[in-house]
Amino acid sequence: MGFGSFNSWLHDGLNKGYAVAQININNLEFVQAIIEAAEEEKAPVILGASEGALKYMGIDYAVAICRTAAERATVPVMLHLDHGPNLEWVLKAIRYGFSSVMIDASHLPLEDNIALTKKVVDLCHPLGIEVEAELGRITGTDDDLTVDERLATLCRPDDAMRFVEETHVDALAAAIGSAHGHYHGTPQLDFERLAAIREATQIPLVLHGGSGIPDEDVKKAISLGIAKMNINTDNQEVFTKKVRQILASNETLYDPRKYLGPGRDAIKEMVKSKLRLTGSVNRV
Repeated sequence: MGFGSFNSWLHDGLNKGYAVAQININNLEFVQAIIEAAEEEKAPVILGASEGALKYMGIDYAVAICRTAAERATVPVMLHLDHGPNLEWVLKAIRYGFSSVMIDASHLPLEDNIALTKKVVDLCHPLGIEVEAELGRITGTDDDLTVDERLATLCRPDDAMRFVEETHVDALAAAIGSAHGHYHGTPQLDFERLAAIREATQIPLVLHGGSGIPDEDVKKAISLGIAKMNINTDNQEVFTKKVRQILASNETLYDPRKYLGPGRDAIKEMVKSKLRLTGSVNRV
């Protein structure tokens, strides 16, 4: 059926109290597992592709695989550029047929973030391509931030309101305390801040770093305006764990299908659990 509408499904989630899951891809097995899980759960799904994954897979291979998956799927599938670092990568995504993009200029001063994001929106919207942006800093897990430093990375509601008004972005990844990769300890999401950002912006909000956040916190975040949740690390972990188990149990095994297939099945089960967590099952 081709790629679905990022904006349409995020607004459906926002209005009905669920989040669309963005599941990042890393190879063919990830795509297959994600689509099978989404079909079995009757859920819309976003295939997220980062710069690193696209360099590894090859952007032409990645898009061809995802387009084939979307055309064959019985559920809406979207292909989203995850954390596009600059205009060059946004242009690549447009050229190769992504249905939506993220421009991540959150490392820049607010004025520069607004300017670059607006440039991307003005370029993409006439082409029917929707845009996600980031405000505040969603940290990695190797930092040693003090409490005061941590607060300085979080999104301010008044900045979010100005950002949305000036850029006309479709979705906003607002930093509220989540992190990419592994968490050291339990993540502390600022729900009061999230509610204020939702009130100030009135657009779908995005929770990055969805792997490792306690289920109850995910559900609360969705109730406060999160309409898209990103997941990657959990799938990488279960895939790698399964492959290691199989190879460790049989040192003579050399056929990659014998361990990649079970690895794919492990991803599928993880994705199904995340779709249920986000409330996106039986929405199609």
